[in-house]
Amino acid sequence: MTVSRDDVLTALARISLPDGGDLVSRDMVRALSIEGGTVRFVIEAETPEMASQMGPLREAADRLVAGIPGVTETSVVLTAHGPTAEAALKGPPPDLKIGRHPTPQQGAQKVSGVDRIVAIASGKGGVGKSTVSSNLAVALAKQGRRVGLLDADIYGPSQPRMMGVNKRPASPDGKTIIPLHAHGVTLMSIGLMVDPDQAVVWRGPMLMGALQQMLGQVEWGELDVLIIDLPPGTGDVQLTLCQKTQLTGAIVVSTPQDVALLDARKALNMFKTLNTPVLGLIENMSSYVCPKCGHEAHIFGHGGVHAEAEKLGLPFLGELPLDLEVRLAGDNGTPIAAGEGPLADAYAQLAYRLVAGGIA
Repeated sequence: MTVSRDDVLTALARISLPDGGDLVSRDMVRALSIEGGTVRFVIEAETPEMASQMGPLREAADRLVAGIPGVTETSVVLTAHGPTAEAALKGPPPDLKIGRHPTPQQGAQKVSGVDRIVAIASGKGGVGKSTVSSNLAVALAKQGRRVGLLDADIYGPSQPRMMGVNKRPASPDGKTIIPLHAHGVTLMSIGLMVDPDQAVVWRGPMLMGALQQMLGQVEWGELDVLIIDLPPGTGDVQLTLCQKTQLTGAIVVSTPQDVALLDARKALNMFKTLNTPVLGLIENMSSYVCPKCGHEAHIFGHGGVHAEAEKLGLPFLGELPLDLEVRLAGDNGTPIAAGEGPLADAYAQLAYRLVAGGIA
């Protein structure tokens, strides 16, 4: 028997909340995905305090959905949105200045509570690295992983728009940063801390200080994986991250065209020089299928990244299509991976490979 989205939502609407409403009417069900008989979704509470009391409701949701005819497996993740009530009662948060000279530290540091840190990189701009980062983070969250997304593109932060958030993070003590949550993902970006129309005019030391703050002062909580969306190229942010943070490794995104591959090789060489493992390569914008006639075209070429991975003896993680819907979804603040269909499936398969390979 085929399981539908309506079947799941109807079941979840039966779970009433102590302060009124239900999981569906209060819009707490996020990142719902159905693959055959497997149902995955996130319950996003309004505050951490509320989430701490919703363990029994999560278990009830799991049981109800598991009882739907045709469901063979479930994955239910409980997360929270917004600062703690204690922080909220203190009124407006103290002003927290982002962007300063870095504080001295000895060697590469771990990020508290984070199991793995994966950097998403590219040799040049325009290859869809940020789109891959946001969709991969959401796809991993849909598969039950606890995921964080750090937008480290200081000069051109795009994740707030792509993830549909625009609220300034709270800072209850002027030091700690409370990240935001969207689509089951914990999110932090310099774009949330500055005027979106204001240019970030900083030299290298301030960039490094901002990155250090967003890694060390953000309350990431317990995460299975933190995805870091790097700026394009091989500059200060990449150098600082690789030298000062204990990275699991990096994934390099490129389009298959020769010009993009030239710069991708430079990024790969940088990670080799910095002794950072390269976990694999992704070919983005690999193919385009005309929505009217169904003809498949390879606008930027095809197979170039796969061939490069084989040449260098690196894992090839997969091909991602070029499609208008991916761009529209990102512009509208709901990554395509949060929905259903062939485009979401492409990211789901990529996320599955990373989980199966122990990367995420």
